[in-house]
Amino acid sequence: MRLITLLGDARSGKLPENIVGFGRALRRAGVPIDSSLVRLALEAVGVVGLDRRDDVRSALRSVMVSREQDLHVFDELFEAWFRDPEVAQQLLGQMLPKAPSQSEPRRSARAQEALTPPRGVTPPAAPREDEVQLDAAMSASEAQRLRQADFAAMNASEYQLVERLVRQIPLELPRIESRRTAPGSRGPRPHWARTIREAMRHEGELLRLVRCERRREALPVLILVDVSGSMERYARLMLAFLHRATRGRRRSVFAFGTRLTDLNAAFREVDPDRMLATVTAAVQDYAGGTRIGESLATLRIGHPRALVGRRTVVMLISDGLDTGDPENLDRELSWLLRRSRSLLWLNPLLRFDAYQPLAAGARVLHRRAHAMLAVHNLSRLEELAAALARLAATR
Repeated sequence: MRLITLLGDARSGKLPENIVGFGRALRRAGVPIDSSLVRLALEAVGVVGLDRRDDVRSALRSVMVSREQDLHVFDELFEAWFRDPEVAQQLLGQMLPKAPSQSEPRRSARAQEALTPPRGVTPPAAPREDEVQLDAAMSASEAQRLRQADFAAMNASEYQLVERLVRQIPLELPRIESRRTAPGSRGPRPHWARTIREAMRHEGELLRLVRCERRREALPVLILVDVSGSMERYARLMLAFLHRATRGRRRSVFAFGTRLTDLNAAFREVDPDRMLATVTAAVQDYAGGTRIGESLATLRIGHPRALVGRRTVVMLISDGLDTGDPENLDRELSWLLRRSRSLLWLNPLLRFDAYQPLAAGARVLHRRAHAMLAVHNLSRLEELAAALARLAATR
C-alpha cells in the first residue's frame, strides 16, 4: 500500500503524471522511450494494480526497457522516483530539491544525470538562505576536459556529446604500393597504350613516354570489437568512430563476446544512429563474457576472406579479460598474424599508468600484438591515425 501513496490516487489524475514524468527521466538517461510506450506503461500498471511495489516495477520494466544495458539504470531511477512523495513531485519537473547527502545511494552516471536539473530551469521553490548552489557547467576548460575524460566515467549528456564528436575525428589509413599499375611519370616500364594515345593527339609525334607506376592504395582493415560487459561504453563509441573514419575503405567488421557476430551489414548503413541500432539488434551476447580464441576460430572457419593477401591491418579492440583457453587464443592469434600485415591491440585499460597485462589472455595478446594503443578518450583516438602511419612505415 505504500506505493499507492507515492503514486497518488488514480482518480485524482496523479498516476498518469507520475508515469509520464518517470518516462521523461528514463529518456534523459538515454533509454529509448516514446509516448506510445508511456501509454502502454499506464495500461500495464492498471492491469497489475498498485497493491505490490514489485508488480509495478516488473510491469514498467517489461514495457519501458528494451535493452539489457538499460535495466540497471531503470532500477536506479525507479528507486529514486518512487521513494518519497515530495521528491516524486519535484522529479516530475526534472528537479532535485537539494544536493544528495552522504546517505544517498550511489548511482551510475546515467541515472544521476537524469535526476539533475536541466540547464536554465528555475526550481519551483526558492532555496533557503543557508543553501549554496554551485554551477560549474560550460566552464572555459570544458572542451579540454572532455578530450581527456575517460569514456566510462562520463554522464549521459557528456557521453551523447562525445558520441557525436568521435564521428568527426579523421583516420587516414596508411597507403602502400599495390600490384596494380596506373599511367604516371615514373615506373620500370612504359605504358604503351597511354603513350600512343597522347602521340595521336599531336599528329603521331611522340612528345612524352608515359610510364607504368604502381598504385598506392589504403590498407584493408579488419575490425574486431569486444562487446563484453567491461567494454560496453568503449565498444559503442569505437563503432561510431570507425563507422565514419573507415567509410569508403575496404573493411570487415565483427563483434565478439562469447561468440562472433558479423557487423558488415550494419556498417553498410549510412546513418551512424541506424548503424548502432542495427548492431544492437544483431549482437545477441552483448555485455556478456569474452572468448577471443573461440571467436577467432569462427573467423578462420567462416570468414577467411576477411583477410586480404597479408595486407590487412587488424584492429582488435578489447581489454584482454579473456575467459577462454590461453593456448587456444595463442594458436588462433598465430594464424591471424600469418595472414595479416599487422595486429593492433586497442586497449582502454592503458588509461592506468601502472597497467600490466597480468590476465592470461592479456599476456598472450601483449606477446603477439605488434602494438598496443590506448583508446579510452578523445585525445587518444586523435592519436590513432598517427600511430597507424608509424606502424605501417616500420613494417
